[in-house]
Amino acid sequence: MSFVRLMTGDVSPEQLGFTYSHEHIICRPGHWIERGDMDLVLDDEKKGEEEVLEAKKCGVDTIVDATAIDYGRDPQAVYNISMRTGMQIIGTAGFNKGFLWDAKMPERDYTYQEWIEKSSEQELTDFVVKEVTVGMQGTSVKGGQVKFGTGYNSISPLEVKTIRAVCRAHLETGAPIHSHTEAGTMALEQMRYLREEGVDLHHVSFGHMDRNPDSYMHLKIADTGAFLCFDGIAKVKYNPESTRIQCILELVKHGYQKQILVSGDTARRSYYRSYSHAVGLPYIKETWVPRLIEEAENRGFNGEQLVKNIFIDNPRECFAFKKVK
Repeated sequence: MSFVRLMTGDVSPEQLGFTYSHEHIICRPGHWIERGDMDLVLDDEKKGEEEVLEAKKCGVDTIVDATAIDYGRDPQAVYNISMRTGMQIIGTAGFNKGFLWDAKMPERDYTYQEWIEKSSEQELTDFVVKEVTVGMQGTSVKGGQVKFGTGYNSISPLEVKTIRAVCRAHLETGAPIHSHTEAGTMALEQMRYLREEGVDLHHVSFGHMDRNPDSYMHLKIADTGAFLCFDGIAKVKYNPESTRIQCILELVKHGYQKQILVSGDTARRSYYRSYSHAVGLPYIKETWVPRLIEEAENRGFNGEQLVKNIFIDNPRECFAFKKVK
């Protein structure tokens, strides 16, 4: 029987409800703290709770917190927010992209990069497995997906190392895989290592697809059975919403609406309503979804069904643990 691993325990996929597939609630990324960019630091648990409550009030049932250990993850704080608000939250085991590894590890005299360099692939695999099966960072809060990432138009040897470790942790635990693709690049190239490790790509979601609005690439990814996460909603500085919606509807036109996920990757204070009076977490549900329905209907698609696929049916499939052989 399949299940989804929330921070608060395992549930059936049918219990997920309306799901945001890639967000950040509490994160203290050392890379950005050391450089003085506090906009990327979400360290106020009270404000995080306020924002999650706003999302819950507008009908969001589940949030995937995609914060990995090297991005300043705080699983206990997010667990506390989940318990106080009733929001279902999926935590993330594994790693982020390479350039963040130059930050110092908390209470250690070396960096994440040095940790990954000196660790074997098996040691890193064991670390990720423990995050899924025992708990993250000394807590009993378990990860519900495993993550790796690569840089802009590049995959470093250390990133290959973490890709292989995450793939092996997936095969051992059944946890779904999430891939960070910097600015939407290198997803197809990452697949080489996923295939070498024997991963069924239907158990993988590729993030930041709307940062690279290339429908040719999107269709190639969809052909493999993988999920595509359009997680830059409201970030008009990168692309207008019309571009994102066009890419999504192009996938729908080719029959891939059951492989699409949507979220906001809301990882800056300036994106959050509780920190800065921005549109915040409610924007997707309140504003963007009605627009998607309207534009889908104008193209001859069933808009309500598409929303159900993207936010309810597809997360149930994507975030369910696979059966381990």
